[in-house]
Amino acid sequence: MKLAVLPGDGIGKEIVAQAVKVLEVLKREGAKIEMEYGNIGGAGYDAEGDPLPETTLNLSKAADAVLLGAVGGPQYDKLDRPLRPERGLLRIRKELNLFANLRPALLYPELAGASSLKPEVVSGLDIMIVRELTGDVYFGQPRGIEVRNGERVGFNTMIYSESEVRRVAQVAFGIAMKRGKKLCSVEKANVLECSELWRDVVAEVAKDYPEVELSTLYVDNAAMQLVKNPKQFDVIVTGNIFGDILSDQASMLSGSIGMLPSASLDENNKGMYEPIHGSAPDIAGKDIANPLATILSVAMMYRYTFADMATADRIENAVKKVIAQGYRTGDIWTEGGHKVSCSAMGDAVVAAL
Repeated sequence: MKLAVLPGDGIGKEIVAQAVKVLEVLKREGAKIEMEYGNIGGAGYDAEGDPLPETTLNLSKAADAVLLGAVGGPQYDKLDRPLRPERGLLRIRKELNLFANLRPALLYPELAGASSLKPEVVSGLDIMIVRELTGDVYFGQPRGIEVRNGERVGFNTMIYSESEVRRVAQVAFGIAMKRGKKLCSVEKANVLECSELWRDVVAEVAKDYPEVELSTLYVDNAAMQLVKNPKQFDVIVTGNIFGDILSDQASMLSGSIGMLPSASLDENNKGMYEPIHGSAPDIAGKDIANPLATILSVAMMYRYTFADMATADRIENAVKKVIAQGYRTGDIWTEGGHKVSCSAMGDAVVAAL
């Protein structure tokens, strides 16, 4: 298994180091894992003047899977837009054709008190958000800032093709078949033609999955329902910008954005695996970040790219064990928990393995 390891910026190096500890355990036990490191984001710009250097892109294309930390930092905010760290992230998704982004929002029972909502509202929460990742307003053309009638005007294009919607819908229906057979499609078809097409195509795909109960919600209502009654959802499928927002909202239901992993897959289940949070430059280098989302991303790697369910379950169970034992980084700490550093949390998961 060839892995491209891209720590990135900010806390990326710290959290990826803990995930690598888990991979090293598996390697010592006989797993054939090859890891090669590359730069991305601000680290790519610092090293080679490009947020996605050609060497990193080639490394990632040659790998079976990519493990990513996080990108970004305030020191890069004044760079020209094509050179900013986030552009490297968007480009690698597009270059690797990683069109299906899987973002689970799962609440561990012991962390119900860390959620911003009442425990009775979120206890038992288990949602999978499937976000289309390579289309929509983030990639649509034309885009830019120009002067019209003497003032600056910014513009972006929200665009989806029928085939783009169909392929991500098929992924979402397939996941729903393996879960509760409920799928909610989220869009804004009452005001956006792009969403009208989305709704029509999802309804067409639904005919191939008669066992799955399909519902639809406008994105504003979906955002409200995630707070009002989140346990009504099982699988949600939505576009790039709506999925970006809703998955971050759902992360807070689980207690902390530091708990949520993600998988971004191509049509052959080659994937890039990363926590959904950012680079958190304000805490970088302090050894206090939560590495569990990154470790759980490794579990997703085994589940989706390598189809090794036993190893995926083992890693997830190790995380469940350390949570049950009371280990907590600062973002999920409450009175009575055992507050630990980022590296100590990684050590605890290794011990649980």
